[in-house]
Amino acid sequence: MPIETGIWRIQEDSELQPVSLSGMDYEQNLQDIIAADISIVDPRIMVIGREVATSHGGRIDLLAIDADGNLVVVELKRGQTPREVVSQTLDYGSWVRHLPSEEIADIFIDYQRDVLEKEKPIGINDALLERFDFVPDELNSSHRLVIVAEELDLSTERIVSYLQEEYGVEINVVLFRTFQDEDRLYLTRTWLIEPDALATEVSSSSKSKGEWNGEYYVSFGEGVSRRWKDAKRYGFVSAGGGEWYVRTLKRLQPGNRVWVSVPGTGYVGVGKVLEPAVRFDQFKVNVKGTLTSLMELEVEAPEAFDTEHDEHFVAVKWIKEVTLQEAVKERGFFGNQNTVAQPRSPKWAFTVDRLKTLWGVN
Repeated sequence: MPIETGIWRIQEDSELQPVSLSGMDYEQNLQDIIAADISIVDPRIMVIGREVATSHGGRIDLLAIDADGNLVVVELKRGQTPREVVSQTLDYGSWVRHLPSEEIADIFIDYQRDVLEKEKPIGINDALLERFDFVPDELNSSHRLVIVAEELDLSTERIVSYLQEEYGVEINVVLFRTFQDEDRLYLTRTWLIEPDALATEVSSSSKSKGEWNGEYYVSFGEGVSRRWKDAKRYGFVSAGGGEWYVRTLKRLQPGNRVWVSVPGTGYVGVGKVLEPAVRFDQFKVNVKGTLTSLMELEVEAPEAFDTEHDEHFVAVKWIKEVTLQEAVKERGFFGNQNTVAQPRSPKWAFTVDRLKTLWGVN
């Protein structure tokens, strides 16, 4: 059903005062706003191109990339009909899926020179390392499509839902509206489907979707606030950097079994969850029979207890864990940018079965 957003100011006498829609030049300003801070669309991506010319004669409003090296097409509706904007976005998707790594790297260089006006642009791998703390083995193994609109009509919703459910297209709609309260402007955001939910549900084809096997996928990104050596030693998985990253971690409950992957490295462990997620200053581990705050113990991660990262921890009893050097990575293994996922993709069933065999896990 169509999504409508409204804002009211609560007065001192508890009466509601509606905040009016802004007369801001929506299409002109919104692309500038999103390009300047792509995190309002998705904090897990970075912009690598703007007004990117395709070989089909079109121009992609914004081209972004995520931590796994997958491309994200961000297209503004710009007053088009539902059929036009969806068709155009799909056309751009058909073009980006064949982009080789070399061309992606060139697009990023052009973006830095022509849009950001950088005299000394950096390479795509250096940018990925700087933004995500690692570089994926390959770029553009998959892609996503995002339509940006001011409002959602029934026709667009039907088309997008059909593509998601029937054909497994990873396409979504994000709605932005601007409101003005005296001299202040406000921007609101609403998703048709929460991105993390969409990513875990959509597979390469709806025909290939299966039942969830009850096993959880966990992405453990190495960085200044977390190290696999610590997780392996003390028994935990963790995430931080904002609610977006932590909220899927909070799905894990005692008894759940998790298979842990370090992006760009491979699968490093499987274990059973002991306790729900808690903030770093509340997390305790068993040391020689005594529950001890992790903050009192020696850890490898230099900023594990930094309030800015706000790391959250889930206690895990390892069934099998290996070093980063022993990580298992094979063609066809499941991967996902969300901290925690409940995949239904055939890749996930294959991954779990293969790891069970390699690690001797029942």
